[in-house]
Amino acid sequence: MQEQGGAIPRSLFVFSLLYGGLAVLAGVLGTKLASLGHWPLLGDLAVESGIFAFLLLVVISSAVAELFGQGMANRLVRYGFIPLIVSMVLLTLVIHVVPPAPFWSDQDAFARLLGQGARMQFAGLISYGTSQTLNVAIFSRIAGGQGKFLLLRAWIASMLSQIVDTVLFITISFYGVVDQSGQAMPIVQIMEGQIISKLVLSTIMVPPFIYLFVRLGRRLDRPA
Repeated sequence: MQEQGGAIPRSLFVFSLLYGGLAVLAGVLGTKLASLGHWPLLGDLAVESGIFAFLLLVVISSAVAELFGQGMANRLVRYGFIPLIVSMVLLTLVIHVVPPAPFWSDQDAFARLLGQGARMQFAGLISYGTSQTLNVAIFSRIAGGQGKFLLLRAWIASMLSQIVDTVLFITISFYGVVDQSGQAMPIVQIMEGQIISKLVLSTIMVPPFIYLFVRLGRRLDRPA
């Protein structure tokens, strides 16, 4: 991510560090299902907690697109695969290869919460790369891109990318999988609930956060 003159803008440096950390954290947080409470017309909503970190990834990639262009944002998304893959490999090694200490009795709980099968890991990589790239593309192209309708572009791009992310992840993870009774997993119903919950969160989180991150980026890049 080298800019002209060899110097990386402060905002790009800070956002890149935060992006990599959140990419890893999203998978860890995803082990908890969070309640969003009861909503009129929508009913009780629940979502995996990784969405909070994932929506911040959407915001950061959009902010980078706004400040430095679509090409730089796409590079950020591609580099995001590095911490994701490294964290997956390390978790797999720690869970399945490194033995627990004799006096530590939480190995099963640790493995149950943080261990994902290869299929879900693959689903996570595909859905991450596709949805984030789509978010950057939509955000950059609506209304001609930079400077126009910032909040609206961020909101529309985040909602469409979250729908794609949910469809890809759930389909790849659970298509053909049966439960303990031998019934196929109700992936359509799972998608519906997740999509509604994510759209609600996108509406609440993305517009204010994109505004804050773009302002923060411009402030960081002011001459000292």
